[in-house]
Amino acid sequence: MALETVDYLLYEAEPEAGILWIKFNRPERLNALLGVEGPEGSVYKLIEYMKAGDDDPDIRAIVVTGIGRAFSAGIDVGGRAQRADGGRRLQSPEVVREQFYHTTTPLFFEISRMIRKPTIAMVNGVAVGMGMDIALHCDIRIGCEHTRFMGYQTVGQIPENGALYMLPRLMGLGQALEFVYGGSLGAEDAYRTGVLNRLVTSDTLEQETRALCERITRCPPLVQWISKRIMRAGLDSGPETMMVLTSNAASILATSEDAVEARSAVAEKRTPRFAGV
Repeated sequence: MALETVDYLLYEAEPEAGILWIKFNRPERLNALLGVEGPEGSVYKLIEYMKAGDDDPDIRAIVVTGIGRAFSAGIDVGGRAQRADGGRRLQSPEVVREQFYHTTTPLFFEISRMIRKPTIAMVNGVAVGMGMDIALHCDIRIGCEHTRFMGYQTVGQIPENGALYMLPRLMGLGQALEFVYGGSLGAEDAYRTGVLNRLVTSDTLEQETRALCERITRCPPLVQWISKRIMRAGLDSGPETMMVLTSNAASILATSEDAVEARSAVAEKRTPRFAGV
């Protein structure tokens, strides 16, 4: 089935570079999200785009970013956002709980479950609420002086879409609690505490992101895919589980075509050509 694209979320594939750029495209609204679920929901479409890139053999890295001066200001509280989510208004606590548990929050975790491709959040400006959640679920975050993470405190809510799971694992418990208590995190502190992998200038943000993608494409895809799955699983498991997973993976990788190609390229002093098998 062909991927149906929308004007508020751009799908820009660069097969020659191995990069898929997914860009929030509502700069006049600081890239506010048009709802979550449903065929028009911004988060639903984001997952759809990311899965298409994950399945594309010509794509080696997926970059999520925003057009203009924001990454994403989070959910749009009016207008098209309401229509994208079916026109919902205030609902009972039980209905809201069921919505978050069964539909909304699992969508965000789909970002961290992209099976094959490394995912990068190029956080070019503010990442608020659900925009922050999206960035946190990506594998890597690269930002600039304009980057700022903001939670839900100003609207009387907790970060409910996986951020409370990811933050202590990225920052440590104390730093995560301080952020949640205070409500915002600037670029320098985000880099210092490990939320941002890299902090560069806004003028070089895209250039540095492309350079990171280029380094990714020089490594065997199977190694990246399997390492990602094991590390993600390891967040909630012990050393025994990790030993089982890594020993199983090592035996598979040893006879893979990519491993043979990697060793041959080193011996022949040439650039390897990986097929992901």
